[in-house]
Amino acid sequence: MSGTVQGVGFRPFVYRLAHALGLAGRVRNDASGVTVEAFGPAAALDELERRLRSDRPPAAVIETLSSEPIAAEGLEGFEIVASGPAAERRAAIPPDLATCAACEREVFDPRDRRHRYPFTNCTDCGPRFTIAHGAPYDRPATTMAGFTMCPACAREYADPLDRRFHAQPNACPACGPRVRVVARDGSAVEATDPIGQVGRALAAGAIAAVKGLGGFHLACDATSSTAVATLRARKRREEKPLAVMVRDLAAARALADLGEAEEALLASVERPIVLCRRRPEAALARELAPDSPLVGLLLPYAPLHHLLLEAAGRPLVMTSGNLSEEPIAFEDDEAVRRLGGIADLFLVHDRPIASRCDDSVARTIAGQPLVMRRSRGYVPRPVIVHRRFARPVLAVGAQLKNTFCLARGDEAVLGPHVGDLDNLETYAAFEAAIARLEGFLALRPEVVACDLHPLYVSTRYARERAAALGVPLVEVQHHHAHAAAAMAEHGLDGPVLALAWDGTGLGPDGTAWGGELLLAERGRFERLATFRPLALAGGDRAIREPWRLALAALVDAFGEDAPVADLPLFRAVPAAELAVVRRLLATGLNSPRAHGVGRAFDAAGALALGRGVSHYEGQVALALDNAAGSASSCEAPYPFDVDTGAPVAELDLRPLWRALVADVLAGTAPAAISARFHATLSRAGAELVRHASRATGRLPVVLTGGCFQNARLTEGLLGELSADFAVYPHGQVPPGDGGIALGQALVADARAHP
Repeated sequence: MSGTVQGVGFRPFVYRLAHALGLAGRVRNDASGVTVEAFGPAAALDELERRLRSDRPPAAVIETLSSEPIAAEGLEGFEIVASGPAAERRAAIPPDLATCAACEREVFDPRDRRHRYPFTNCTDCGPRFTIAHGAPYDRPATTMAGFTMCPACAREYADPLDRRFHAQPNACPACGPRVRVVARDGSAVEATDPIGQVGRALAAGAIAAVKGLGGFHLACDATSSTAVATLRARKRREEKPLAVMVRDLAAARALADLGEAEEALLASVERPIVLCRRRPEAALARELAPDSPLVGLLLPYAPLHHLLLEAAGRPLVMTSGNLSEEPIAFEDDEAVRRLGGIADLFLVHDRPIASRCDDSVARTIAGQPLVMRRSRGYVPRPVIVHRRFARPVLAVGAQLKNTFCLARGDEAVLGPHVGDLDNLETYAAFEAAIARLEGFLALRPEVVACDLHPLYVSTRYARERAAALGVPLVEVQHHHAHAAAAMAEHGLDGPVLALAWDGTGLGPDGTAWGGELLLAERGRFERLATFRPLALAGGDRAIREPWRLALAALVDAFGEDAPVADLPLFRAVPAAELAVVRRLLATGLNSPRAHGVGRAFDAAGALALGRGVSHYEGQVALALDNAAGSASSCEAPYPFDVDTGAPVAELDLRPLWRALVADVLAGTAPAAISARFHATLSRAGAELVRHASRATGRLPVVLTGGCFQNARLTEGLLGELSADFAVYPHGQVPPGDGGIALGQALVADARAHP
């Protein structure tokens, strides 16, 4: 059988199942997954196969399971057979897994020897990737090496019938790690009940730095406006939403409207932060996500979290332990140094973290899960590709929301979320994460892939690394990489029609792309259509001040007759600054033209909402999406034109801008404007695909790029296209730049080995 069946307690599960059914035989890991050879009565063998499918360990995913008769052997028992070296290397390190129900019961059972022990785990749960120093994944190669198991734990570890058989982090209060409290200057704080003491401090309004599995969280009372505002001020995070951890699904339901898909994501072993629609009456501070109807919820994924939430008695903000734009802190001394100005106290422990790994983020779109940030819980689980890589590839990703990818054989392993490579600390974390994962996989890259953009820090790293290794460097166009990532996730060889919509990516013509329809294969692409560009007056400053983009759209649509003075958006802009930007647009000076759909969202959001400034990337576009709320998805689209006479068809939104401005001047509600804008893009994207298909034939369609984190847009395009095309949105691989390294790896392999 194949799938996620190694490093998740699958062989002990098979052993216990075979033992219960009275079967003889063996189970082993191999290059394809897991092989079971079982001997016994036909009814017992049938039951074995049935229960392998239905009763698998929580983190296991069976993709294929086939059976065939084998010759009888005179065996008396069932055994777990050691894996060969190739099989062990294939799945060197499993991902971290959330606390299972059995361990949670033990933690809260006064009769259990692990009662209230914050490091309780078994083969079905606990840290893996974040405690591993190297491969294979055995206790001596983890940060648990310094903790010698007591006789009781050693017996569990050695007993194949025990659920802690070969659970590498196995420990108990007698022999395992311990928690303690320290002050913001690093000095020890006396505490007989460290978790209880920190929980009570949080309930009283304090801010705490809490050491988790992959790094530190900054925690505070999520129901207190004062506490949340204080955390924002100290962390320098003005308006970007903060995640909230709650005790269980019942507590989550009290705060958000949850469907089955959201509940499944929240309770999954990966335990991502899940974006949910907040209930209007939810007892949460408004400052958590200003002006947003969404809230990011997550359930506890370590016993320490369960105990802390019990002690605090309320939902807790659990946001990354860093200052804005820095990597998450993961070492004790580093945390005190970097977070001492934010946290009032620290809850730490003496089990070191080997690999920093931020929380993952997900949501549901069209009833299906979408991973938006792929990190703890998912990393380093590989993406299995349809066509094997000819040689090992390192793909270094993009500048923003960076992740990298290591690929070999039929596996592509995306590294943990690194973040924006805009400072030295994040770049150092990027280099260290690559080196660590290469060591885990014993992989020496023979091809290095990067983005076309020469100013990306990741591109500079790739050039230096390829030169040092003496291997080929393959530069991959940004949107081709997006398309290839979607193809890899869905096992598509191509050609496909790819709607690659995001903010910005450098095109081979030197302009900023981002509203593309591509005819894409693994090794090549053709640009079939794009969006009419908007001028970025002042360069990147226009992204931070989207009123500039709105002005560019109006000048493009109306010329000198643009009704700027009549629109609320521009009343807050100083007249002198408005005049300067008008001159930039008229002359083209420092006003590069950008085709990105994200820029159209920025302009529309600025006009509809009267919001001229963005405090974080995509804030105004996200606010426009949120503004639609429950507005009808059947709102009539705005008009638009498609110029099919040019070599690359161009979607012209000038009719949209004129109609949207008329709505704003008429006092139309932002919800209706937002709904119409989304409907327009969905209709326009579908028209581009249909026009292209007259020449290409009816090919699969992939939806890729950061804009497809937008549920309304994605669902609109699915509604427009699904009757006539096979449409593939992202699911387990982020559609934005967090998934682009997978596509870079695929393209680089195809181009290096055509």
